[in-house]
Amino acid sequence: MTSSLYISTTESGSGKALISLGIIELILRKTNKVAFFRPVIRKQPLGKQDEDINLILSYFALNQEYDRAFGLYVEEVQELISRSNYDEVLDQIIVKYKNLEQDYDFILCEGSDYLGQVSAFEFNLNTEIAKNLGCPILILGNAERRSTQEAIASVKISLKSYLARECPVIGIVFNKAHPELWEELLITLENQFGNTNYLLSVIPYEAKLISPRVKEIAQQLNAEVLYGHNRLDNLVRDYVIAAMRLEHAITRLKEDSLVITPGDRNDMIVGLLQAHQSVNYPHLSGILLSGDLQPEESIRKLIDGLDDPLPIFSVPTNTYETSELIKQVKTSLVTGDRAEGLAECDREKITLGIHLFDEHVNLSQLEEQINNIKVKGITPKMFTYNLLQQAKSQKRHIVLPEGKEIRILQAAAFLLNRDIVDLTLLGKPEKIEQIINQNGLSLDISQLKIIDPARADKFESYAEQFYQLRKHKGATPDIASEYLLDVSYFGTMMVYAGDADGMVSGAVHTTQHTLRPALQLIKTQPGYALVSSVFFMCLEDRVLVYGDCAINPNPNAEQLAEIAIASADTATAFGIEPKVALLSYSSGTSGKGEDVEKVRTATAIARQRRPDLKIEGPIQYDAAVDLTVGLQKMPNSQVAGQASVLIFPDLNTGNNTYKAVQRETGALAIGPIVQGLKKPVNDLSRGCTIDDIVNTIAITAIQTYKS
Repeated sequence: MTSSLYISTTESGSGKALISLGIIELILRKTNKVAFFRPVIRKQPLGKQDEDINLILSYFALNQEYDRAFGLYVEEVQELISRSNYDEVLDQIIVKYKNLEQDYDFILCEGSDYLGQVSAFEFNLNTEIAKNLGCPILILGNAERRSTQEAIASVKISLKSYLARECPVIGIVFNKAHPELWEELLITLENQFGNTNYLLSVIPYEAKLISPRVKEIAQQLNAEVLYGHNRLDNLVRDYVIAAMRLEHAITRLKEDSLVITPGDRNDMIVGLLQAHQSVNYPHLSGILLSGDLQPEESIRKLIDGLDDPLPIFSVPTNTYETSELIKQVKTSLVTGDRAEGLAECDREKITLGIHLFDEHVNLSQLEEQINNIKVKGITPKMFTYNLLQQAKSQKRHIVLPEGKEIRILQAAAFLLNRDIVDLTLLGKPEKIEQIINQNGLSLDISQLKIIDPARADKFESYAEQFYQLRKHKGATPDIASEYLLDVSYFGTMMVYAGDADGMVSGAVHTTQHTLRPALQLIKTQPGYALVSSVFFMCLEDRVLVYGDCAINPNPNAEQLAEIAIASADTATAFGIEPKVALLSYSSGTSGKGEDVEKVRTATAIARQRRPDLKIEGPIQYDAAVDLTVGLQKMPNSQVAGQASVLIFPDLNTGNNTYKAVQRETGALAIGPIVQGLKKPVNDLSRGCTIDDIVNTIAITAIQTYKS
């Protein structure tokens, strides 16, 4: 039977989206067959999609059509009820819900927005819907701007109504609790309902989640952006009107403020830019010029000469009108429309929201409260979640040479805030701290170690070690010192010397720049003659290991056998049972030719070296992964049709195949993961995402105690 959960609130603004994100993130660790359903929604203007549906389907890339994600429009409900067809409302919603049950393992239902005139009617309708769908109910309370007693009283009314209708309630979660009242509310909640089996949680208020970005303000005010186009993602946490003298205005600045000032206040513009750069004043998110006025030419010339100026934008309204309009600006976790391929999720806010949910909600109890979900294979979410949990269980120290790269810093913030690894960044501390502050990253500098190689305490020691390791290749002490100024070499020496457990680089450097120092200094593990790589290919219901798709262009039979063995060991290290298929254009003994003979020889070598492994080759891709085809072509094989490790005969085949599978199936490709080194050093793609960096760092940490 399909598992389900119904999120119920009694008012708007409770933060249902955050709860929905957290729950679906949790369930996707078990199954990919997850659906999102809103029984009643409001029809959007110009054919746009409901915001919460657009967000959930876009962010998680759920395999679900928009029309299947809701039951009826509010207007349809009102029309049916006006004709005394209340039962028809329930019938139509149930039919759409039951259609989802046929295709999905779990359905998350999200109740009304309570934007209408009769909240009591909407609540009763939600109660009837939840009861008729048979969903267990999670009551969501809004603690924003409320005392503990007021918040509890509101939830008690909801709970009483659900219990009177014999609806199954599994828990009560409060959202947006003031940090000073968070503990008091949680204690009161437990005192009131501790004798039940309810899930009881309180999630604190987080200003970042409701703070608009500069670009949202510019769009909604129809502003003209004059400067700072690269910083329109700045968060705006506060507004300051600066119409007084500069020396008074700057004393009122707050962190991440948007300053509203008349466009002809050239002195104010220059002063604010300087205050933003000063360590003695808060960092600003932008400057909004009112009155349809722009800076004088001399001031524009000054701003044009700045390397990366603050966003400065202009509106035609006067200062008072502008300050009133800005109060009406709405922020969203998703912009654009999924149906048009334009949906863009605010991943920083979403990640923060999911983190808050994970931190303050008892996930294991929530899982127990929901009906058992049948696990069908390993999902991408499950695999990546397990990676982070595994890395966290034995926390390691990873060095990141590309300390100035914003993606690296965003990934570092994610990992450090979850206490998954210890990190060292390489670069000038003052520059890195400036980038962190300018981008408003939630990154505690005290958690982070930053080293400038040129000023490092161990620079001379590393240089001497480098000289001893490379003097047979002509290195001198001066050459050693010159090499150690390079962040890739310095980071590699940290790993070699045991001052870091592993290294991850490549977001802005080439593969050669990242791996050459490791090959020269760390070298290969005993028993290995070469370094190779794998990708973890996370398909809908399983994870496959592809090797080698990144390093060795045309390995010979001996090398191919070594790649197969190394890839099998990597699979084992990450919880994947290795069934190894060495791929070719023919299966078994049917094919002839130099290329297929290489694979046949490699298979024989690998079997001889590792008789404990299940190895098959040569074998075609379809016979390796499709059980029906495998049984037809190689009926006696232990690998055919169920291979988990696929070894490609050359780089050309492997690289093109992994990219084709990734694009055509939507598979998550994690890698390349380097194998065969004594200590782990991993290379990122220069087009890597923040998630790619996070996953690679976690894998590197795991490799340090799996090798």
